[in-house]
Amino acid sequence: MKDIFAIDPFWHLTEAVSLQEAAALIAGYDPHQLALTVGENDVHPIYPKYYPVIRALRQGVSSGTLKAKEEWMYEIDTISEQEHATVLKVAETIVNIEDLKKWLADKGVQVNFFFPSAKPNYLDERHKNYSPKLAAAINVWEVVTSDASLMHGTTAKQAMMKWLRRHADQYGLTKDDGNPNEQGIEEIAKIANWDSKGGAPKTP
Repeated sequence: MKDIFAIDPFWHLTEAVSLQEAAALIAGYDPHQLALTVGENDVHPIYPKYYPVIRALRQGVSSGTLKAKEEWMYEIDTISEQEHATVLKVAETIVNIEDLKKWLADKGVQVNFFFPSAKPNYLDERHKNYSPKLAAAINVWEVVTSDASLMHGTTAKQAMMKWLRRHADQYGLTKDDGNPNEQGIEEIAKIANWDSKGGAPKTP
């Protein structure tokens, strides 16, 4: 049986998508499969994540924060006999992929389809809630555990403190005089340290 939620990789070839297709891709659904089921509706039990995304995209286009080639449904005012836009047609409103990615990045949202190699939010310096010390603890753990040479003749904590000193500027771990903040570095190394027993390093 075909997985209705699996996104066809050929969608990566397109340079522009409809608002409905954009919402499907952001929510993690294949746009073609979703369109066959949802149509012009915003809510469907099979695609629960679609509604909040298409709602946000509608608002983005209406407010002007998301650039798009808009298509509206119009009706004639019976009194003025003038046309008035009533509903944004999500299946026909077109948005450029690069504009969509910028809009997502500004919102702090980096879904895998549009940002396949994106950092998690907690490691993204552009995120409004980015914490340098949290990022330092995670990165130093990943570096030291993936490179056995860094543990040569030393403890995990010592290896991490050495790495943190070399990257102190990157994570705000320096004092006013420019020297590494040893107290802050040790605190982060303690958090990232998996070797709670401690003790002297083993002889290599």
